[in-house]
Amino acid sequence: MTKPLSLSQRGQIASRSAMRVDLEVYAEAIENLYHPTKNPEGALILNMAENNLSWPLLREKIETVALENGIPNWVSNYTSALGAASFREALAGFLSKFLCHCPISPDHLACSAGATPVIELTSWILADAGDVAVFPAPSYPVYTQDIGNKAAVERFDLVIQNTTNDRPTLNSKHLDETLTNIESQGKKFRMLILTSPDNPTGYIYSFEQLIEISDWCIEQEVHLIVNEIYGLSLIDTNHPELRADYQTEVDFVSFAQIMQDRQSDYLHLWYSLSKDLGSSGFRLGLVHSLNESFIKAYNNLNAPHMVSNYTQWTFQEVLSDHDFMADYIRKNQAALTESYVLVVKYLRAANVPYVPSRGSLFVWIDLSAFLKDDSVQAETDLWLEIYQKAKLLITPANGFGHQNRGHYRLVYTAISKTGLEEAMSRLSDFIKNKR
Repeated sequence: MTKPLSLSQRGQIASRSAMRVDLEVYAEAIENLYHPTKNPEGALILNMAENNLSWPLLREKIETVALENGIPNWVSNYTSALGAASFREALAGFLSKFLCHCPISPDHLACSAGATPVIELTSWILADAGDVAVFPAPSYPVYTQDIGNKAAVERFDLVIQNTTNDRPTLNSKHLDETLTNIESQGKKFRMLILTSPDNPTGYIYSFEQLIEISDWCIEQEVHLIVNEIYGLSLIDTNHPELRADYQTEVDFVSFAQIMQDRQSDYLHLWYSLSKDLGSSGFRLGLVHSLNESFIKAYNNLNAPHMVSNYTQWTFQEVLSDHDFMADYIRKNQAALTESYVLVVKYLRAANVPYVPSRGSLFVWIDLSAFLKDDSVQAETDLWLEIYQKAKLLITPANGFGHQNRGHYRLVYTAISKTGLEEAMSRLSDFIKNKR
């Protein structure tokens, strides 16, 4: 007798759909982690977008907050679904001073338990099922699930160029062509999502580009969302070991400044503390929007995604200490640059092409020379071979929407400098043996 299915159709699909293709290998690797003396042959994990470089600084600050401050009574009670008023006030002050460099009102902020629910809920509010969100490719693979699992929004990868250029080339002409393409399929181009600095390339969109793209989106009534989750994770491109990699100077300028100037219902900004502050486990993301109806809708739907009040209070105290934050950001960027330089030196010595990063936690590397053929299976086989032979886990090529085979994301912030040195040495040896 056939056993009846206990799940809904949605549940059945979810049970068969892994969030990421590398999670099974990640679970194996986590049980066999590298240690320089206790487990020198263990696995080194460079596939998860975690920033552990400056966690000791943040941990010390959080411990001080817990020891020196009494917990306020509001922490045990219900608060606004957008976030506690005092927390959003502290968050607005932090964003205004350090990320956006323009006034941010707490009334224009909404907070959820991590970046993922922010993306999911934004998509649910701004688009209908079957509408299309456009991503300049290559782009973060899990955006597909974030916009699709519940909001049922479709992903469209806009591939512009496939070189190792150090800056994106997206412009209004590309968007005109994409709009025509999507509408010819009887679908609606509803959202354009940029990540700056980018995941996985480390690109930064120039202020001039963002203005051109913003004006196009406003005219076409397409919602433009810029994800600045790596906005304070910037590389020192004037470092003597790096300067020659960059064709032009491109300074990071927050999209919030354009939002303030344009005052449009079609412009929105995402941010999270998970990357710049290396605090992904605390689960704290946000959206900034001047669209009052959007904020009202978010407030009415966000109850299942609210941030723990204790987390809000903790980071309220951390973010309000601007002297600490200034020191933290400076030291974190120095540590990012140091680790990035280490990686780049190894890649150059091994003759591995890469996209020069201006920010984020990644290097986008080209290992296409070692593919057995031009196929998705060959990409997966090479990725697994690197893990099996070198015990080095990088992010597989699947899902980035890039047309050229053999490109992989390498996270250089997830492990210590000692571990990173070992990882790059193993990758170099692997490449030497392949050649």
